[in-house]
Amino acid sequence: MPAIVQLLAENPAIFLSYLAVFGLLVGSFLNVVIHRLPIMMENSWKQEFQQYFNPDIPPETPEVYNIVTPRSRCPKCQSEITAKENIPVLSWLWLKGKCKNCQNPISIRYPLVEVITAIVSVMVGLQFGFSWACAAVLIFSWCMIALTAIDIDKMLLPDQICLPLMWLGLMLSINGTLISSSDALIGAAAGYLSLWSLYWAFKLLTGKEGMGYGDFKLLAAVGAFVGWQQLPIVILLSSLVGAVIGIAHLKFQGKDHAQPIPFGPYLAIAGWITLLYGDWIAATYWNWMLH
Repeated sequence: MPAIVQLLAENPAIFLSYLAVFGLLVGSFLNVVIHRLPIMMENSWKQEFQQYFNPDIPPETPEVYNIVTPRSRCPKCQSEITAKENIPVLSWLWLKGKCKNCQNPISIRYPLVEVITAIVSVMVGLQFGFSWACAAVLIFSWCMIALTAIDIDKMLLPDQICLPLMWLGLMLSINGTLISSSDALIGAAAGYLSLWSLYWAFKLLTGKEGMGYGDFKLLAAVGAFVGWQQLPIVILLSSLVGAVIGIAHLKFQGKDHAQPIPFGPYLAIAGWITLLYGDWIAATYWNWMLH
């Protein structure tokens, strides 16, 4: 066993400290994903539209744009962000939340995502310790953070995250890393079909769409990790949190109740809570019911 691995495995304090620092770095990367992935998807949709509906017109050669290229820039003055200006949290504090060149405000969301990712990573480490299960839940957690932010921004849950995450949960179940294969498979199917059924029931009754297909795929991914037995906890938690926060948000902004709100963040939060504490929640509930 490599020395660094042995050190992390035998020293919980060092392991959690490592997760905190590594979580900050992952949070910085998630900020890039949150900003760039929707743009990459839009560019791809435009190219597909052009190729399908206007095949005779030579397509434009777009600038290379992906997670890595081009380097991060200020959206106003287009000055490149240096390594010194890209240190998680510290750079934002040092720059006082503004671009060094043009003083354009830098959203507080960037350091918030980094801090939240670090905190979530440490909580996962506390719950699962140094293990393969911890690594699996860390990946799940980071995906939930990215999906939450993207859905809040764009009302979009990208297949590029939801589907690989679902397949990862199913693959991990082969060795029983978190749950058995049967629980994961049924969980993924039940997660998708439960919201799919609600979608069509609501549409047939009202003629309106109550949610998007991304929500189905997200709950399928969650089901592949938590299993079918804990899906009711996920749905109940997400519905309660969504109702309270959603109504409060609409009231605060003075918008009509018909205004659509993203449901993905509530599914993501509920799925993460259930994955970490679902057994405790279920045991507490039944203990309360029986006494």
